[in-house]
Amino acid sequence: MVRLLTVLLDTASRNATAALDAVVSVNTVVSADAVVPIDVDRGEARREAVLELLRPEYAKESALDRVTRNVNQFIGDLLDQESVGVVGGVAARIVLVALVIAAAVALTVVARRTARGGAARQEGVFGNGRRTAAEHRDAAEALAAEGRWAEAIRERLRAVARDLEDRVIIDSTPGRTAGELAAEAGRALPRLAAELASAARVFDDVTYGEVPGTAAGYEVLRDLDDHLRAARPTPAPTAKAVSP
Repeated sequence: MVRLLTVLLDTASRNATAALDAVVSVNTVVSADAVVPIDVDRGEARREAVLELLRPEYAKESALDRVTRNVNQFIGDLLDQESVGVVGGVAARIVLVALVIAAAVALTVVARRTARGGAARQEGVFGNGRRTAAEHRDAAEALAAEGRWAEAIRERLRAVARDLEDRVIIDSTPGRTAGELAAEAGRALPRLAAELASAARVFDDVTYGEVPGTAAGYEVLRDLDDHLRAARPTPAPTAKAVSP
């Protein structure tokens, strides 16, 4: 995604420069004996473009190349508006500058979100520091009472994870993600596998996806916590002895 936005930003910048040069050329005073360029029929130009795209080398065009080509074509259509005079040239410049700004903003947002999500994933479910399951649970309830649902959801899942580790239902693994926690605990407690997966999704949404936390989302975590504390692992099936 970041690569795509970078390509689009570079393409828009190059075409914006071309637009400025074209407008200057249009506004230049032309002598009476200057040669007037021939106006190519747009329908004929489009047909030629279609025939060009039917060539075999375009059959293997990547998605990124296809998007870049479409952007170039769109910007080229904007530049064609300069043929109507100065007003068309100014309009084209305004649109191109807006495209450059929008691409730059989108690139910045995606880069920041990617960096923030990567840092959060490296910390795992628990983040920094160590608390007991009861401490995580108390913190979650206090945050929920203040309506700070996203933080409450994170603390409640940490209570779940710590409780499962303390009861040796799952191994203590630093940096474990919510999805990994749900998968491992679900194998030991298959009846709660669906609840565990749902809780992991709620945690990921508020932690990495920037989805606002809600009271309903917190209820999912609280119910899971209550169910897990009353659950017992399913014993692994024992192999039957084979008689000689």
